[in-house]
Amino acid sequence: MASLQFHGNFDANIRYDVSLDPARESNLFRLLMGLQLAMGTKPYPRLPKRWPKWVRVLAQLLAKVYCSMVIFSSLHLGVLFTKTTLDVLPTGELQAITDALTMTIIYFFTGYGSIYWCLRSRRLLAYMEHINREHRHHSLAGVTFVSNHAAFRKSWNFVAVWIMACQLGVISWGVSPLMLGIRMLPLQCWYPFDALAPVTYSAVYATQLFGQVLVGLTFGFGGALFVTLSLLLLGQFDVLYCSLKNLDAHAKLLAGESVNDLSLLQDELLLKDSTRELNQYAVLEEHPTDLLVLSAGRRCPGHGNAFHSALVECVRLHRFILHCSEELENLFSPYCLVKSLQITFQLCLLVFVGVSGTREVLRIVNQLQYLGLTLFELLMFTYCGELLSRHSIRSGDAFWRGSWWKHAHLIRQDILIFLVNSRRAVQVTAGKFYVMDVNRLRSVITQAFSFLTLLQKLAAKKAEPDL
Repeated sequence: MASLQFHGNFDANIRYDVSLDPARESNLFRLLMGLQLAMGTKPYPRLPKRWPKWVRVLAQLLAKVYCSMVIFSSLHLGVLFTKTTLDVLPTGELQAITDALTMTIIYFFTGYGSIYWCLRSRRLLAYMEHINREHRHHSLAGVTFVSNHAAFRKSWNFVAVWIMACQLGVISWGVSPLMLGIRMLPLQCWYPFDALAPVTYSAVYATQLFGQVLVGLTFGFGGALFVTLSLLLLGQFDVLYCSLKNLDAHAKLLAGESVNDLSLLQDELLLKDSTRELNQYAVLEEHPTDLLVLSAGRRCPGHGNAFHSALVECVRLHRFILHCSEELENLFSPYCLVKSLQITFQLCLLVFVGVSGTREVLRIVNQLQYLGLTLFELLMFTYCGELLSRHSIRSGDAFWRGSWWKHAHLIRQDILIFLVNSRRAVQVTAGKFYVMDVNRLRSVITQAFSFLTLLQKLAAKKAEPDL
C-alpha cells in the first residue's frame, strides 16, 4: 500500500506510480564523487572498513600523494607561463603576451580550484551525505504528485555532457601537435632546459597533456557540482510546492473522502495544458495519483489534525531546503569570486587573441572551444543562481493554490510563520560582493569587452608607424 506521508527518508521503495515515480536514489552524487577522486581533490577518501588496516593506510597515503601531484602539476605550469609572460612583455607583442597571460590565468585557477576543493572535501562530503539522507523523494500524498527523480536524471545527464565537452576542448588542444605531425609542445612556455631534446620531450609532453586533462576536470567539476546542487534544490522546491498545493487533498485522503469527490478535486488542481499555470514548477513535472490505491490508505479522525501535520512536514522540508541553500552559498561564495574574475579576464584575452591572432585553422578551432566553454560556464553559474533566487520566494504562491482557508482557524499561527519564512530568497554570491544572477552575467561580459577595447586600442597604437 502506498504511504500517505512524505517518503524518501524511510520507505525508499514505496512509489506512487512505477513508471512515473522511479525508486529513490541512494546516492545522488555518485558521478561527481568519482570525478572528484579522479581530479585529485579527495585527500581523505572513505574506504570500506572491511579492508585490512595496512591497505587503508596505503590507500590514504596514495590519495594524498596524488592530490599533491595534481596541485604541483597545475602550479608549476602556472609559474612557467608567468616566466614566459615576463619574457615577452619587453617585446611589446600583444598576441604573444595575451597568449601567455591566458594560459597563466588558466593554470593558476586550476591550481586554486584543486587546492580549494581539497580543503573543502570533508565539508562537501558531509553536505552531499546530508542531502542524500534527508531529501524528499516525492511530494506529500495528494491528488497530484511530483517525483524528484527527474531532477536527478537531468543533473546526471548534464554532468556527463559537460565533462565530456570540457575534456574534448582541452585534449584537442593537447594533441594538436600529434594531429599535425610536428615535433612541438602543445603549450609554448619557458623551460630552464631544452624541452624538445630527445630525452626530455616525451616527459614534458606527457606533463603538459596531464595538465590539460586537469584543466578540463577542474573547470568541469566546479560547474557540474554547482548545477547539480542547484537542480536538486530546485527539485526540492517543486516537491514542496506540490505538497503545499495538495494540503487539503492530503487531509481528505486521510479522512476517507470518496473517490468521486477526490476526482473532482484532481480535475480542479491538475488542469489541462491550455489552462495550466505556466512555470508552476522549475524542473519537475506534475502527474495525477492513482486515487483507487491511495483512498484505500489509513484513516485519520479529523481534517484539521491531518492538515496541521502535513503543514508541519512542509515547514520541515522548507527549513531543510533553506539550510542546504545556505550551505551552498558558504561553499561557493569564495569560489565564485575567483571564478568571476578569472572568466572576465579570460573572455577578454580569448576574444582578443581570436580577433587579432594568426589564422591557423586548428588554432581558431581551439580558441573557439575555449571561448564557448568559458561563456557557457558563466551562463551556468548566473542562470542557476537566478533560478534559485526567483524560485525560492514562490512558496507563498504555491500555498495559495490549495484550499487552506478551510482549516485556517486551526493553524493561524503556523500560517503566519510559514508565510513570513516563505519570503526568504536564496542568493548565491561571489565573495559576498556580487549576487550570481543575470545582472552579474551582463556585468562580466561588459567588463570583459571593455578590457578588449583597451587591448585593441593598444594594438592599433603599436601598429601605427613611427613619425
